[in-house]
Amino acid sequence: MIYEEKQLEEEAVRYTAARMCAAARTAPKGNGIDNILTAVLTGRDKEALADKMDEIGARDFGKEKAAVWYGRDAANIRAAQAVVLIGARESYRGVPHCGLCGFGGCGACQEAGGRCAFTYIDLGIAVSSAAETAALDKADNRIMFSAGRAAEEAGYCGDNVRWLGIPVSLSGKNIFFDRKRQSEAALVPCPA
Repeated sequence: MIYEEKQLEEEAVRYTAARMCAAARTAPKGNGIDNILTAVLTGRDKEALADKMDEIGARDFGKEKAAVWYGRDAANIRAAQAVVLIGARESYRGVPHCGLCGFGGCGACQEAGGRCAFTYIDLGIAVSSAAETAALDKADNRIMFSAGRAAEEAGYCGDNVRWLGIPVSLSGKNIFFDRKRQSEAALVPCPA
């Protein structure tokens, strides 16, 4: 039997995406609480995510500036064979005397509508573990806030989930390498 390269590459991407999800699941988590979620998008679902990214970019930055960040990332999503989404469900850990969130503790954080820092620490560790797994499989990948934001706005897995996206690509040249740099004109200044 002869297996053609396209078929093998599709199989390799699915294998790598599954391993990335496993790496995110087994990554260390603060206070031993697992609030990590994973999903893999291909085909029409991947295209819908890219469309949502274009929509957010145009809405938040205007059509011209949208192409610099969200549009560029959406083009990468379309060119990749899959997108691994890794999310963290918002929760408060109840770690005594923590204050890492900037509030006195979980009670004060909740009362102020703050977010537990451990949610984002866990998400960062899970995403890093997944990206390393893709790299070990020699699959090109890039962690994208923009893809995660689009997943959030699309309502993947309901409210109170913060997502990051990692497109995965197998090609003769890394599609994430020669990306245009984000111009300073496209950036929205932080309030003082």
